[in-house]
Amino acid sequence: MNATIDHRQLYRLPWSLPDNAIAWLEPTKKCNLACLGCYRENDPRGHKTLDEVRHDLDVFERFRTVDGVSIAGGDPLVHPEIVEIVRMVAQDGLKPIVNTNGLALTEKLLGELKDAGVAGFTFHVDSKQGRPGWKQADEIELCELRQHYAEMVAAAGGMGCSFNATVYEDTLRYVPDVLQWAQRNIEIVNTIVFIAFRAGVVGNDFDHYVRGEPVDFSTVPYATTDQTPHELQSTDIVAEIRKRFGDFAPAAYLNGTERPDTFKWLLGGRLGAKGKIYGYVGPRSMELAQSAHHLATGRYLAYTRPQTLSHGRAMLLLSALDPCLRTIARRWLAAGGRRPSRLLERLHFQSVMIIQPADIYEDGRQNMCDGCPDMTVWNDRLVWSCRLEEPERFGDFVQMVPKSG
Repeated sequence: MNATIDHRQLYRLPWSLPDNAIAWLEPTKKCNLACLGCYRENDPRGHKTLDEVRHDLDVFERFRTVDGVSIAGGDPLVHPEIVEIVRMVAQDGLKPIVNTNGLALTEKLLGELKDAGVAGFTFHVDSKQGRPGWKQADEIELCELRQHYAEMVAAAGGMGCSFNATVYEDTLRYVPDVLQWAQRNIEIVNTIVFIAFRAGVVGNDFDHYVRGEPVDFSTVPYATTDQTPHELQSTDIVAEIRKRFGDFAPAAYLNGTERPDTFKWLLGGRLGAKGKIYGYVGPRSMELAQSAHHLATGRYLAYTRPQTLSHGRAMLLLSALDPCLRTIARRWLAAGGRRPSRLLERLHFQSVMIIQPADIYEDGRQNMCDGCPDMTVWNDRLVWSCRLEEPERFGDFVQMVPKSG
C-alpha cells in the first residue's frame, strides 16, 4: 500500500550537482561483511593511498560545494589510515561522517577519530548482513546492537550518531519497530534512515550497452538473475510507518531524474523527549534551515552537531513561520499542563529519512536521484556512488535497451 504524498506540498531540497550538502568519499573497497543489498565489490586490495584520497577531495573542492563528507566504502574503518583521512577532511573545514557497519569500531579507535575531528557516525545495521553472532536476528533483536553503538558514541561525547538499514519486502513490517526504538533514544540517536532495496536485473528483458557497445551486465555485484520484482517504494515505507505513527509526515524531498513526482529522498524531522514525540516539523522549517545555513556559510546543511539538536525548544520560537511547529508547541504546553516537569525536559530534534534507489522502467530509463548527495569521484568526474562499479568496469554507465519482441 502506497502512502499518498503530494510533492507540491513539500519543500524540494535545493541540492544540485555543484552545490550540495554532501560529498561521498570512498577510501576503500574492502569490507568485513557481505551485505545482501551492497552495491560494491569487496576488494581486499582496494585501499586508496592518502595521496589518492587527497586528490578525490581536491576534485570535490573544484566541482562541488559541500557541508559534510560521508566517508564510506567498503567499510572505511578497515582502512589502516582512516584516522588521517578523517583529519584531512576536518582540516579542509568540512564535517567528516564515517559510514560504517561498526564491526571494527573500538573505544580506542573511536577516541582517535574524535581527536581527528570526526563529526559523527552513520551505522548500517540490518538483518541481511550476515553479522557474526547476529545471523538469525531480526530487526527488532538488532536494536540491541544499535543500542550498543549509540551508547558507545554518546559516552565519547560530541559526535553525531545515525543509523540506516536496507528495507526488503520481508523486513518492511519491522520499520515501525526500528523507528520506535529511535524514538526511545531520541537524545542519543540523531537520524534514522530506511533504504528501499534495489537490484539490477539480468534477464530476457534488456540488452546492456555502454557507448553503443554491448556489455555483460551480470558481472556487476548488484546484478541478479532473480526475476522477482523488487519495487518497494519510499511511499510504501511511509505507509508502513503510518500504521503505528499516524501523524508521520515528511517535510522535504528529492525527486527522480526521469519523474519529478517520484520521491527518491524523503526527509522528516520530529521534536520530542525520551519516550514522547510532540510532532513533525513542516516544510517551512526545512526551508529555513537550508536557506539560513546557505546564507550564513555558502553551503547547504548536511549535518548538525548533537548539542544543537538538543535545543529543540529554541525551534519553537519559529512557530509563527511553521504551522507544524505551532502544533508541536501546543502539544508540548498541554503535556506540561498535565505534568509540569515536561516543560523542563530538553526537546530533541531527530531526522527520519527514506531513500529510494535507482528505478529501472520498462523502456530502459533509469530514474536516479536528482541532486544526489552521494556523488563520488571517478577519473576526476562526479559519478553516482551507487553505480560506481559500471564506469570502473566498462568505462561509463550502462544503458538498458528493451529487447524487441
